[in-house]
Amino acid sequence: METLEFQAEARQLLQLMVHSIYSNKDIFLRELISNASDALDKLRLAKLQDGLEADTSDLHIEIEVDAEARTLVVRDNGIGMTREEVVALIGTIAKSGTAELLSKLKEAKESPELIGQFGVGFYSTFMVADRVELVTRKAGTEGHGTRWESAGEGTFTIDDAPDAPIGTTVTLHLRPKDEDDALYDYTDEWKIKEIVKRYSDFISFPIRKGDEVLNSQKALWARPRSEVTDEEYHEFYKHISHDWTDPLEIINMKAEGTFEYEALLFIPSRAPHDLFQRDARRGLQLYVKRVFIMDDSRELIPDYLRFVKGVVDAADLSLNISREILQQDRHIQMIRRRLVKKVLSTIKDLLSSNPEKYATFWREFGRAVKEGLLAEPDNHKPILEIASFATTEGTEPTTLAAYVERMKEGQEEIYFLTGESRSQVENSPHMEAFREQGYEVLILTDPVDEIWVDVVPEFDGKKLRSIARGSVDLPKDEDKPEPEGDFGPLLGFLTEKLTEQVKEVRLSHRLTTSAACLVSDADDITPALEKMYRAMGQEGPRVKRILELNPGHPLVTGLRAAYERSADDAALPDTAELLYGTALLAEGGDLEDPARFAKLLADRLAQTV
Repeated sequence: METLEFQAEARQLLQLMVHSIYSNKDIFLRELISNASDALDKLRLAKLQDGLEADTSDLHIEIEVDAEARTLVVRDNGIGMTREEVVALIGTIAKSGTAELLSKLKEAKESPELIGQFGVGFYSTFMVADRVELVTRKAGTEGHGTRWESAGEGTFTIDDAPDAPIGTTVTLHLRPKDEDDALYDYTDEWKIKEIVKRYSDFISFPIRKGDEVLNSQKALWARPRSEVTDEEYHEFYKHISHDWTDPLEIINMKAEGTFEYEALLFIPSRAPHDLFQRDARRGLQLYVKRVFIMDDSRELIPDYLRFVKGVVDAADLSLNISREILQQDRHIQMIRRRLVKKVLSTIKDLLSSNPEKYATFWREFGRAVKEGLLAEPDNHKPILEIASFATTEGTEPTTLAAYVERMKEGQEEIYFLTGESRSQVENSPHMEAFREQGYEVLILTDPVDEIWVDVVPEFDGKKLRSIARGSVDLPKDEDKPEPEGDFGPLLGFLTEKLTEQVKEVRLSHRLTTSAACLVSDADDITPALEKMYRAMGQEGPRVKRILELNPGHPLVTGLRAAYERSADDAALPDTAELLYGTALLAEGGDLEDPARFAKLLADRLAQTV
């Protein structure tokens, strides 16, 4: 037997491993099973590629517990290790020294040489054990095996193990149970099963405890779709999503080459109740070589596709030393881009091949998907291609492509109007000229619509245009007579009297039945967006709008005549306030002083009876 001393920093380093890196003590069993699975994979590969003479007919992992002796054993019949490999691999941590390891962990690109090595996960055992023994023998070598033992303190021992079988056996002498420190009794059968089910259920080798196999080995994402029934997919979806309904669509992906991964994604058939809650759980389950890493990996799917459920299983990823936190590297970003592309293309296929399914999808998740128009400018086109919007043409939503096909001859812009409800938008004065001349207008009533329309300039070469902004340049109605008389003096008077409310008063080309309406300048934010910013605590200068008058309306012509008769009439300023107030109310706006408006209106009505 040979007794070796750790470096002076080793004790501090082990404390770092045990208390600072792992947030969950159950992780130790995942790490031991993962190491065992890797050893089994290596043995099978060595036999196939190198012609190693080895029995691979029953590759497996065994777990044994002894409640009286308080020991837990994890055994595999995999590749095993030589004495030199034991010292090198398990000694990785001991040889590194605390300062060197911490330095490596702070490097921008992680420490690849540490990740996935036997020694890293192996040392997590000292969270739950006060002494650890390892017995191993390398396949294809003659002679004896090696025994390693340590209490995780100042020394470890290396000795020969003459009767060691091929493979590796790790024996943990468990610490006393301490629930206050989240240290459970790892000889309890239910706890072993719970950990295996959570972290190692899809390991491709059987994990045995006595005569019982603890893992299902059924990684559906690794099997061809032709070999999996819809019932199996649906059961798996319900398991990972906690949703009792069947998914709307199933998406399989497999990437091969220099970087390999598999994915099994599901589009739900209904939106969860917390879809728009900030603290809702979201993200995909992440596995690395079928070992469970985390439940809600937000790095793999953008927030606007947060409703997508599923699993990503990568051959290798840059994880932190405990495998618990993903790092932002090119592999993660590559997977994310490909998943997004696949999900959006799947929805596009539904749009053409299964309109009924698509309609369900958009009704449930369309509002969330439109958030992607703000978050990912590079995906404007594919998102707009799958988007649907209410329209003045019928009751069914329309795609932008269908809208463009129906555009009138000479129409160069896609017209839209935002509002709080369909009825409010349809009854808006801004609609009058467009309705009269038969122009289709998109009806946008989701809060996100107020924002994305400002960052998406066009679709298919056609500019998106709000009919409540700027001036309207519709073809002139030849049957409509030109307004008689000069409105200039009245417009000047109204602009002066309403200077606190509006920046300009002008004649309108968009009104046919209403007396007046309010419009925004082309580059100004809308009142609804201004209100949203205020609700979020972002106070800014108030944006004045433009009051447009219908020169053919009796109220406007009568007001002009009254002004021409007596520009000093004391009732005219009150009439100007009433005109502005009615225009504001017509679009669903809020009066600054409702009581004053009501009094002015009551006084004016009293004069007519």
